[in-house]
Amino acid sequence: MSAVQVALLLSLVSLFSLPVNGDYKIGVGRYDITGPAAEIEMMGMANPSQIANGIHFRQYSRAFIVVNASNDTNRVVFVSIDACMGTQIMKNKVVEKLQSNKTFAGLYTDDNVCISGTHTHSGPAGYFQYLLYEITSRGFSQETLDAIVDGIVESIAEAHQNIVPGKLLYNTGVLLNASRNRSPTAYLLNPEADKALYQYDTDKDMVVIKFVDNNGTDLGMINWFAVHCTSMNNTNTYISGDNKGYASLLHEKDMDKDSLPGQSKFIAAYAQSNEGDVTPNLMPQHCPGHPEVPCDANSSKCKVDGKELFCIAFGPGVDMFDSTRIIGERQFDKGKELYDSAFKELSGPVQYLKVNRDFSNIELEFNGKKVHTCTPAMGDSFAAGTIDGPGAFSFKQNDTTGNKFWDLVGHLLHEPSKEEKECQAPKPILLDTGDINILYPWAPRIVPLQMFRIGQLVISAVPAEFTTMSGRYLKNAVKKIFNATGDSDIIPVIAGLSNTYSDYVTTYYEYQQQRYEGGSTIFGPYTLNAYVQEFSKLAVALATNNATGLDKGPPTPDYYSRQKSLILPVLTDKQPKGKKIGDVKVDVKESYAINDTVEVVFWAGNPRNDRKTNSTFLTVEIEDNDQWTVMYTDASLETRFKWEYDHSDTLCIMDEIFDGGCTSHVTIQWFIPPDTVPGTYRIQHFGAYKNDGVHQYQGVSGTFKVTKM
Repeated sequence: MSAVQVALLLSLVSLFSLPVNGDYKIGVGRYDITGPAAEIEMMGMANPSQIANGIHFRQYSRAFIVVNASNDTNRVVFVSIDACMGTQIMKNKVVEKLQSNKTFAGLYTDDNVCISGTHTHSGPAGYFQYLLYEITSRGFSQETLDAIVDGIVESIAEAHQNIVPGKLLYNTGVLLNASRNRSPTAYLLNPEADKALYQYDTDKDMVVIKFVDNNGTDLGMINWFAVHCTSMNNTNTYISGDNKGYASLLHEKDMDKDSLPGQSKFIAAYAQSNEGDVTPNLMPQHCPGHPEVPCDANSSKCKVDGKELFCIAFGPGVDMFDSTRIIGERQFDKGKELYDSAFKELSGPVQYLKVNRDFSNIELEFNGKKVHTCTPAMGDSFAAGTIDGPGAFSFKQNDTTGNKFWDLVGHLLHEPSKEEKECQAPKPILLDTGDINILYPWAPRIVPLQMFRIGQLVISAVPAEFTTMSGRYLKNAVKKIFNATGDSDIIPVIAGLSNTYSDYVTTYYEYQQQRYEGGSTIFGPYTLNAYVQEFSKLAVALATNNATGLDKGPPTPDYYSRQKSLILPVLTDKQPKGKKIGDVKVDVKESYAINDTVEVVFWAGNPRNDRKTNSTFLTVEIEDNDQWTVMYTDASLETRFKWEYDHSDTLCIMDEIFDGGCTSHVTIQWFIPPDTVPGTYRIQHFGAYKNDGVHQYQGVSGTFKVTKM
């Protein structure tokens, strides 16, 4: 936005009263949002075969409330969830629950609550109201939505209960070894003058906000750093918070060393930012099975014996679990360093604004001409996937011509008009999602834009995945506006994947190459420019303490009542012959050494019968004076929990019909860490089975010794 445009916007508003006291009341809260650990597809990779059947570690909602001490009505709630993204149906239901509670009614609303996803691709799917994002998960999942919504509300309730007078300190730093650009050739298309302002082609900046009470007690932290949560790849079937969830648990354990995961008093959110083109997979892309064959930098494909293959990237670890650990540890190490050295204090108003905008036709100017955004559409490159999670068939990135066969198939759902094709160019339209309404709308047109100000901190909550340079453009525009009104020390932050999901946002220049990110920029080549224009209006209103005349926009869409699902319920759990559910199927060995893996198998019920929210499917316990003490749970980084039928899914469906159900089992693993105390241990399993109602059960392994050698 030019200085003239800023001045014009400033002239359109008149002052009104907003708080200017810099003293705060603050509260932090956390609650389990782990969804069904069986039979529900994962959200993020769009892989129908990636079906949850266990837990790497639990997922949480972490809520942070900031209240202006001189005016309790001015408060904001930032919620970071270990989920792929915040969604509209999720936000709607959270606000409904808050408003139905007498304590929260009027305090926490659609305007001052922000829900931002960490973007883990390892959580149960089905919590959308737009069909495109539910197709590969067999539609809507009430179980998943309930787990997330209930957990968010409980985390906000806990944060509200914990509100005390306090201070917010901040720090910034650079983390170099945890991310790289997965579409560098698209980034290079940005103007030379703009690229010259930055040393790196991804945002290496980390922003930390430290929550302490007036006695100096550490309460919590929000950390923003841009990197995809795709260390766990599209073969993973364990629920996981991925690298950011890993970092959160490490930080919470470090601050409360005697606590079990999810139970620390200190709460640390490693939140998401402008990660659109940023991967944690640091090894170069390679041709699978043929590392000697080069990968094309533009299409991310390689050719072997005349056949094109998708190139992929992994690392830096030996497998996805190790990579999650490494990238999580690197974020934690830098986050802890910045947290410990944070001394600059936030001071100033607590403000918030939220509007809705129909992004299918935002008018704006670009390079001196009038342009507009487009009706949502996905390009062919969208179906090619990324080096983090490749697509299928003959699709490829950097496709500006399209595939006649697949475009014909896609256009059977809706044929895009000539105007739509011209608007989206050079993107070839594969799916005209904005005009497909089979069952219910396939993609959003109306999206929420939200901005928080807490003293010098300005949070732009974006409902999409902004690429590195897109985020930089938006942050610069916001900062410029506040600078123009005399605020020279503003800290602009992008809170990614917030409140709803509308795919990607590239710059106009990156869009021209049509890598995956460009093919997934659904509102066309001027999407970023529209976001900058509309967020600038929010920034002007906050910078001038004046929202008079700011259009709130169209009402928030709600398609909850129209949701459809093909997900079958759990019918019954069959008791094993001669045994009962909860009995040990394969017991532990008598003795293990440090760094060994303990494994035990129990006859089990389906984990969907009881998600064990804020509880656990397992415990690892040590004996001490004839008492058993819990050392680890299924939320621990040192354990894994896996559930399986004893037959194939097809055979089990037949058993359900003809033989009263199917038997299943769980495998529990404990990876004995180097600091383990030698002694006598056991593992317990907790669950529920369904047979004429739902019944709780538990099982216990034999005891075993852990020795140093």
